[in-house]
Amino acid sequence: MLDLIGMKQRFCDGMPRRNFLKIGAFGAGLALADMLRLKAQASGPAAGARPTTNKSAIMIYLPGGPSHMDMYDLKPDAPMEFRGEFRPINTNVTGVQICEHMPRQARMFDKLAVIRSIVSVGEHSDSECMTGYSENVNRTASHPSLGSVVSRIRGNAQSDIPSFVSLRGMSVGCEPGFLGVPHRAFTPDGPSLSNLRPNPNTQQTTDRRSLLAQFDTVRRDIDARGTMVGLDTFAERAFDMIASGATRQALDVSREDQRTRDRYRGVEQFLTARRLIEAGVGCVTLSYGGWDTHSNNFNHLRGQLPDLDRGIANLIQDLHDRGMQDDVVTVCWGEFGRTPRVGDSTPDGRGHWPNVMSALIAGGGLKMGQTIGSSNARGELPRDRRCTPSQVLSTVYRAMGIDPVQTFPNQNGRPMYILDDREPIAELV
Repeated sequence: MLDLIGMKQRFCDGMPRRNFLKIGAFGAGLALADMLRLKAQASGPAAGARPTTNKSAIMIYLPGGPSHMDMYDLKPDAPMEFRGEFRPINTNVTGVQICEHMPRQARMFDKLAVIRSIVSVGEHSDSECMTGYSENVNRTASHPSLGSVVSRIRGNAQSDIPSFVSLRGMSVGCEPGFLGVPHRAFTPDGPSLSNLRPNPNTQQTTDRRSLLAQFDTVRRDIDARGTMVGLDTFAERAFDMIASGATRQALDVSREDQRTRDRYRGVEQFLTARRLIEAGVGCVTLSYGGWDTHSNNFNHLRGQLPDLDRGIANLIQDLHDRGMQDDVVTVCWGEFGRTPRVGDSTPDGRGHWPNVMSALIAGGGLKMGQTIGSSNARGELPRDRRCTPSQVLSTVYRAMGIDPVQTFPNQNGRPMYILDDREPIAELV
């Protein structure tokens, strides 16, 4: 039995966000073999699809809404009730400053870029970041996440490595939408990780293969549509995926040398993401921390920003050291910014602010060492170069060799674009 269990997290709106999927070889759900079979059936060329390189993406999601005013878009000349308690520091790119609690990124800003003029929506959800559409829209329209699109295009029909891995569980934003179940993320939580362990009992494994084959034969006999044809091949691949151990090894950070593990201590997800990308995963999503700082904003960020800084800096530097900087595009952002004026539910809090936010982007052969767009003097609205989350995702797709203009059929067979706002951010490409 394979349980894919997402993280349970509550924000200020009080709504729990954890989805649960159970994949049972002998239940009403899908066996691993079924998922592989469906994935292969669904991996034909998309309408308008063009050849693509096997570039990869890492999506770092900061749940709750990180404060643009206290991270990448400080306003030192604004009144105290706007600028807050943090001071900006210079980066290694002339004229660019970021928060004093992110010195590692400051020293390597020539390898980074920040977009400071993104307008989002006012809802607690990763859907806007992962799909380019709000959660409210996606509950009916079912647009696919970045990772699911990568899975659909790359296919990986002959690989024992999943195309899409979510280290943060499942959510509306991570769902494959109209691309279908085969392009769901693999979520290596608890029982799912245990499911990857090889069975030392060879005879028991052989018996399971035989029993599964018999069971699938029965299902094939009662399947009037013939969709079970060829399942045996995929059942073999399901066992081979577990036996090869490539995914299990990539998830095992203990295989790294001690110095590397020490560098990532407390932010091991960033190391796991790098290892999965090196193993051949097309898209990895992860989340770090909690950023819904209606109260205690500055003390909370003092404790959280240094570790985030360390995780990002180590990840990006490692990709450069391995010559992977042009083949992996990394994005770090949340669902919206925070109120420019300090004082939400408490005197030192910042509330939700979808009117403008910032995002960090790195790699993928994009133009680094710059900021794109700006907000006004108090960080309230875009002053120039207004961008949308959809445009950020369009830029990521193009960096990966994926054309966001192409379409896929939805559940009703209607061709659907990956994104509505498909214009990339020209300064980056």
